[in-house]
Amino acid sequence: MEAGILLRSPNPCPWNPKLQLSRLHPIFPRLLRASSSNSEGIYRGPKPKRDWVADWVSNNDDTVRSLPIYVGGASLLAVLFNRSISGISPVADASSSQSRADLLTLALAVTNILTGLVWLSIRPKTISVVNPEGVKCQRMYAHLPDFAITELLWVWESLSDVTCCRSLVIVYDSSCILQIGSAAESSTNSGEAISVDANKLMKGSLYQGILKSGAQSYLANLSLYPGKSELPFLPSNMQAVILQPLGDEGIAIIGGDTVRGFTASDQAWITLIGEKLDSTLAKYVRKEFPLALQDQL
Repeated sequence: MEAGILLRSPNPCPWNPKLQLSRLHPIFPRLLRASSSNSEGIYRGPKPKRDWVADWVSNNDDTVRSLPIYVGGASLLAVLFNRSISGISPVADASSSQSRADLLTLALAVTNILTGLVWLSIRPKTISVVNPEGVKCQRMYAHLPDFAITELLWVWESLSDVTCCRSLVIVYDSSCILQIGSAAESSTNSGEAISVDANKLMKGSLYQGILKSGAQSYLANLSLYPGKSELPFLPSNMQAVILQPLGDEGIAIIGGDTVRGFTASDQAWITLIGEKLDSTLAKYVRKEFPLALQDQL
């Protein structure tokens, strides 16, 4: 369900029903097709190598974890069998080199067995995609030029299609100019999304830390960070968040549906997108004309 809300302002901005997303044609191509002078289309470059050992270990996880138990058990039986047929007294004798070797082998065998038991008891947690709990939201400042609106929508479509992004909030020049995707549902207005309080967000430790460092911050597992309380507009079960600074004037908050779902390539790409957005928005956002209103698409 779409939800929208107007921020408090002495001069409310009227909603323009004629604003249609269909007239905003993305100027950035979504797909690029590489051409080659080779008419046959055969790739003659180096081929990636396949790690057969890693593939086998990944496909036989239970067997690999149990392997130390088998090795330790076999070693223990071998020591006992050798002790029984060697004619040496079953009582360990510290003066005998054979007894000392047997004791060392028994210790290693027991260590292998215990290692296998630990490997079987400790397993990595399965990471799965989580469906955000909330409502669908599309809010944008209505008086931005068409080029800026087109670029903002292109950023959202690109992130949501290519990465695990399910929520995007952009705060610039002390105002929220875009809130799109999944959002937390308001407790007072059923079916409506919680609006972004830009002033409160900018006073929080997350924003201040990003502004001070000037670098991207990746909260790979959002539930482990106390700063999650500063993002009440995101769904309660949002898994990961990227905080991308937009110059010195704003921030982009990108929420994902998977723990550690954003790869290193995604983070580098989002950094470049942040620089491009900052360059675009800086052309139209002026201090003498602050963004104080939001409008629903």
